[in-house]
Amino acid sequence: MVKAVVGEESQLQLAEDRLSQSSAPAQVGLVLGKLSSCLDRGFVYDLVPTPQNDAGQPACSVLEPAKDTRKKGSKPKSQTSDSSSSLVIDKDWVAEHARQVSRMMVGGIRVVGIYVWASEAAFKNSTMVLCQTVKGVSEAASLLEDDLDERLLIHICYSPRRWTCRNCTLSSNITSSSLRPCDFKMGRVLTSLQTFKCFYNFDLRLPIYQEKALKSETLVGVLRNGISNYVKELQGAKAMIDGNLVVNDETCTTDGMHEVELLLPFMKDMYIEACSQKDVVGIVSFTGSVCSFSFLNSKEPVSQAVADIKDDIIRSLLSRLDIICDEVDEDAGPNDDVIKETRNDSSSEKPVSQLVLHSLRKNCNLSLPRRVFVPWLSGTFISDYLQPSETLEVLKDHCIELMSMEAPEDASKILEPEEESLRVTTTSFWDVVLPYCSTPRSSQEKNREITGKVTSLKTIKSPNVNFIAAIVILLLSVLVGYIFVRKS
Repeated sequence: MVKAVVGEESQLQLAEDRLSQSSAPAQVGLVLGKLSSCLDRGFVYDLVPTPQNDAGQPACSVLEPAKDTRKKGSKPKSQTSDSSSSLVIDKDWVAEHARQVSRMMVGGIRVVGIYVWASEAAFKNSTMVLCQTVKGVSEAASLLEDDLDERLLIHICYSPRRWTCRNCTLSSNITSSSLRPCDFKMGRVLTSLQTFKCFYNFDLRLPIYQEKALKSETLVGVLRNGISNYVKELQGAKAMIDGNLVVNDETCTTDGMHEVELLLPFMKDMYIEACSQKDVVGIVSFTGSVCSFSFLNSKEPVSQAVADIKDDIIRSLLSRLDIICDEVDEDAGPNDDVIKETRNDSSSEKPVSQLVLHSLRKNCNLSLPRRVFVPWLSGTFISDYLQPSETLEVLKDHCIELMSMEAPEDASKILEPEEESLRVTTTSFWDVVLPYCSTPRSSQEKNREITGKVTSLKTIKSPNVNFIAAIVILLLSVLVGYIFVRKS
């Protein structure tokens, strides 16, 4: 459990100045940082406001009580409105903001909660909706392994001006007791972060099973399931940092960029193994290179940096699949990753990612978005994903809309380590199945089959012939012996 939280003083002061200068009576946004289970501490790096929704309405507003026309015993207007006001929060919109922002995070930096700018009375009257919003954010931007069942709720009160932090326990039933106060202070946390970088090459051969294929499984479904199964294997990998094997939980004492190399055990040829199984009717090849960054507090062990790297690699692969699916939902028209599928003399255009695999009659290829890195705070980075047809202008729009920050004008400051996009290739069902069921066999194969049959017949007949010959010889021997006995 997180017992104390330290916020980056420089960034939180900027956020407070921005809020105090705004005319909004309330605001909600995301808390970016890290919850360290090994230190029982939380670190807050920055606060990012949730933008207006598609209707142009703010994600958080103040609901004033209905006016009472009765005059007896009436309280001053300011006192009545202040004590009875509550917050109205678009929980789904805040969760969607968290989902998209979490894709831009790298290892060691996550969406760890929400903040709210409101009066003390409005906050107290809205604890349930705030807890529900925290839970929605945690589900939209969930962590992978060893996920803590808690998130942060930071309240910035403007009258009187003060900061308070609460620990929100995530459970099936959210109640007012889910909020517990925790120590909160400001300091310098960004300058003490250490940087770790990993360039990971992978080559996954994912079998397509006949049972699942008949259930109209899509390409994205196969990839998502394959990545989920790959998590345990990647988490069991050993790691080397700057050429030294990580064997204990010691801290890192040197500055600068640290290179991480993941060491996986030798694996069997999954392609051959998959094709040898009777219920496999296709293969999906998923290959490429993933660049990952991780940022570690100086008091955390280096093993935590390795765990954050592994977590970031899996998240990066899943994020690219989510982006493909989101674009399919937003744009039903043809694009670069659309092919024409002919079936029963009717043609329809489908995105490659949504193809039903059992109906696919030819090989197809799919390029996933590549990852780029944008300078963020004090030498750290955030990331984004670009389709092959997209430029850095799209990246700038994402930074403004989701992170409320300006991307650097100098394109050279944006890191593009992934030179090629991740590739997905499917081996056609018909290429795998037909050679064994409908393709004419060569004369050489027929000769081998005939020869095999003859050999088997000879093998079967040979013992029978020998047995009969032995019986005949035995009978002859008995007969000859009997004749000699009679003559004597």
